Amino acid sequence: MFDFLAKGGVLVGPILLCSVIALALFLERLVRFGRVKIRGNGLVASVSKHLRNGEDHQAYEVASQDASPMGRIFTQAMEVKNQDRETLEAVLVHATEAETRSLSRYLQALATIGNITPLLGLLGTVLGMIKAFMVIQEMGGKVNAAVLAGGIWEAMLTTALGLAVALPTMVAHSYLSARVDHYETQLQDGTVAFLKSIGFNLHGHIHAGKAHTHTHAHN
Repeated sequence: MFDFLAKGGVLVGPILLCSVIALALFLERLVRFGRVKIRGNGLVASVSKHLRNGEDHQAYEVASQDASPMGRIFTQAMEVKNQDRETLEAVLVHATEAETRSLSRYLQALATIGNITPLLGLLGTVLGMIKAFMVIQEMGGKVNAAVLAGGIWEAMLTTALGLAVALPTMVAHSYLSARVDHYETQLQDGTVAFLKSIGFNLHGHIHAGKAHTHTHAHN
């Protein structure tokens, strides 16, 4: 197999290196995604319940002790919970984007490998064809079909190899991107639940204040 691939030219090495890197990145992301728990164990429900009950300290403790991406987002949000709505939403958006970037790490590298390996293969084919025709010229055009065919298939070997690396790499990139999109949706759903919980709490305070005012006026 090594001798067979060696006939493809100097670009076979870089293409094989790309395949090894792509496989390593894909396996690393699979392990990472397998370990991550986006929303923890009932984290959103627990934090939302505490917030609705006005138990901000308990909600912060639950979020800060959770190592999931959602826990880190809630922890940052709780630190600015009592500030204005725009600041809170900005913190939530920034924290969500930071967690999404962490999850999508190396995906751009996979996409790059998937894009350049066919081009490396094509370049190898062009170089091989140039070499084959140079040999034909040196022989004064007196070359049989077998020699010409041998030079052509060796030249096209790199294109086939480049495509063989690019296709699974792009499939892996699409799969991982879909996983990241799913995780991002979960994070966004969690932040919406967080904002709703705060709104519920504020709404309760408003009604309590109105009831107190009404009772005082009645007395």
